[in-house]
Amino acid sequence: MFEIAQIDESGLPRLIGVANAVRPRARATVEGHIDWRRQATDTVWLVATLDGVDAGAGIGVHGWHSEDGVVTTIALVLEQTRGRGVGTALLADLDCWAAGHGARAVEGKVDEDDAASLAWLERRGYAEVGRNSTMVLDLTAIDEPEVAPPPGIEIVTWAERPELAPGMYEVAREAYPDIPGEENVELEPFEQWLSIDMDGSGDRPEATFIALSDDGVVGYAKLSLSSSDSERAYHDITGVLRAWRGHGIASALKRAEIAWAKRTGYRQLETWNEARNTPIRILNERHGYVIEPGSITMRRDL
Repeated sequence: MFEIAQIDESGLPRLIGVANAVRPRARATVEGHIDWRRQATDTVWLVATLDGVDAGAGIGVHGWHSEDGVVTTIALVLEQTRGRGVGTALLADLDCWAAGHGARAVEGKVDEDDAASLAWLERRGYAEVGRNSTMVLDLTAIDEPEVAPPPGIEIVTWAERPELAPGMYEVAREAYPDIPGEENVELEPFEQWLSIDMDGSGDRPEATFIALSDDGVVGYAKLSLSSSDSERAYHDITGVLRAWRGHGIASALKRAEIAWAKRTGYRQLETWNEARNTPIRILNERHGYVIEPGSITMRRDL
């Protein structure tokens, strides 16, 4: 017999244990989920037990980098307890929670090399709406690159120039809608964007790099860091104003991130690229990033 219970922060280690057993490459952390809850409009965490032992987990997120009417829901079931209805029950509870927030559809991610989970979702009416490749750079195998921005461009950190946040926001307003799959996601007002995108537990001003032309912001890039992982850093966003693209600014920002991570002692950089985002994928390949199995975004109408 199984039971599903909603948990609070004190129960997060149980949810993380299930999540990392099911999707080890995702490397979920308690810190990350608490930060996710802070940034979202609402979040729910569920743990399913089978005969008193944790068997699965469910996550629902409303109002975080999703288009209007779409809620993120994730059902995770340990391999040894599958086929006993735990995942179906978790999805049903998450559907009710999402519907309570006015959702017209739910979506979540599945590892692209997890054929069994993909088939399970497809049998329940999910369809692919996006695909992200994972790209990894081995920092131990390279020398620290020279940033070498194009003529007339200066690269600074946000720590050095904290007053440049409004300029970065203007870049974000152009860059985010140009990411395939993000066309219908509405960017938050400035203060909310600052809190959600720039003030998370993994965001650090010294790891945020800004491209300037005549003291005006024309692009920026930032890394996301985890206090529980001192060897791996993650790329978050690289954005350049449309009028300034094609001049090597994104490449200079990428080299600034690589140089900082190498100098700071990280051993690996990891990023996720939407499969349709050809320019950024080519940019990463030129800098030595190697493709690894990624994730598929699956969506189902409610």
